[in-house]
Amino acid sequence: MPLARHFRVYAVGRAPGVRPGTTMPDIAEQHADALRTEFGGPVDVLGISSGGSVALQLAADHPGAVRRLVLAGAGYRLGPAARAAQLRYVEAVAAGRRGAHFLAPVKVASPLGARLLAPVMWLLDPLSRPADPSDMVAFARAEDAFDLEDRLGDVTPPTLVIAGERDRVYTPEIFRRTADGVRDGRLVCYPRTGHGGTITHRRFADDVTRFLLAP
Repeated sequence: MPLARHFRVYAVGRAPGVRPGTTMPDIAEQHADALRTEFGGPVDVLGISSGGSVALQLAADHPGAVRRLVLAGAGYRLGPAARAAQLRYVEAVAAGRRGAHFLAPVKVASPLGARLLAPVMWLLDPLSRPADPSDMVAFARAEDAFDLEDRLGDVTPPTLVIAGERDRVYTPEIFRRTADGVRDGRLVCYPRTGHGGTITHRRFADDVTRFLLAP
């Protein structure tokens, strides 16, 4: 809602029917085609968490589709802890087992908190996944293989990376490398903020707005 005071905001998710073996470039191409069809020119793109992976791939492969890019809690690849946790989760879900508890270590900052949260997540697992998880599994596998470090220089639109100091899905080095590696990047880091707290931070909407409206 704060962003809607200044912009027309479109919430965009992945298309249904993600085929096994789909790659992040495939997903970015779908988004590029949709943006060209809907708008006919470059637009401002805000990618949040996994959406940031799509947005970064979109900007690298289809720079004409992106005017300015904001990555919120996202970088050129997942951090090692999150990648391992997500892979364990995906393998469990694909086999029909509960797996949400594998994600507990990247949800909270402390090991003790993760141990306390894991059984709760295990219990709530059936409520937190779609009835057919195949799209989610295919997307997660695409993100597992996603690593744009060597192509950051291909991202030419002005880019703002917004990070949380205590983000456990990525690392400070990944955020910094992402902002430094793109052609025109800057980094904003919120202190004492985890992954989920980045987009709810009191400065978030103002930082995004100033960046997108700057001359």
